[in-house]
Amino acid sequence: MAETLYDRTAFHPSELEHTFGDRVHLLDDPLSLTFLARLCARETGQPEVGRLVRRLYEQLTWTVVSAEFPRAKVAVPTRMVATHPEAVYRGIAIDRAQKAVTVGIARAGTVPSQILYETLNEVLDPAGVRQDHLVMSRVTDADGRVTGTAFLGAKMGSDVDGRIVLIPDPMGATGSSMSDAIAHYKTKLRGKPSKIIAMHLIVTPEYLRRMTADHPDVSVYALRYDRGVSPVDAFNGKPGSSPKESGLDEHQYIVPGAGGLGEILNNAWI
Repeated sequence: MAETLYDRTAFHPSELEHTFGDRVHLLDDPLSLTFLARLCARETGQPEVGRLVRRLYEQLTWTVVSAEFPRAKVAVPTRMVATHPEAVYRGIAIDRAQKAVTVGIARAGTVPSQILYETLNEVLDPAGVRQDHLVMSRVTDADGRVTGTAFLGAKMGSDVDGRIVLIPDPMGATGSSMSDAIAHYKTKLRGKPSKIIAMHLIVTPEYLRRMTADHPDVSVYALRYDRGVSPVDAFNGKPGSSPKESGLDEHQYIVPGAGGLGEILNNAWI
């Protein structure tokens, strides 16, 4: 009889409890939190910043692919088949036929998207993996508050039908840019994505409230939930349980956060 142990999988990443719904995944990963704390530290600069971002996004990619991508049954003869004809692994693997798009939003999302693109090319059929590029900028009012997003340029394919669209942006702050990028992929390109997944190192309460309101069908994965400027009583509940939770300062930077990660990654202080 053929082995049946690996005919199915019940993989679920470890997550924190929250009230934002089933499509929000606040991962409970001590090793990633360790590296993320180092990334955010005041004294950390290049080249360590680049190495840490790569390590964190490789781990996040493995988690998302394992949790979200379809499986296929495979039968793979091992090196032992020369002496044991029954030496064939029979079980599941990630379906190489699945098509995917990773979206690099300049500047902070450029490096994570490249990391994701390289990883997906190893897991899937590379012919079905595409990387798109968006240049977007916050639009602010006279008080410095974000009021919208300006599209400054794009290089992207024309269709997304049946593809999994992944948008790796390290800091989920206000949700303005991400919401507009997702709306673009839903309405401006040919076909319908099978899934859209946002992938972050850090998110705020404001970001998750915006995303779950604008795009309740989109899955969000994050390594850390920052609500550092909340009132004291808001820290006692589950993430999302208090409307007073806040992770943004008056300039809409994340607290405790990581500072301007796009600037730090590129040593471009503009």
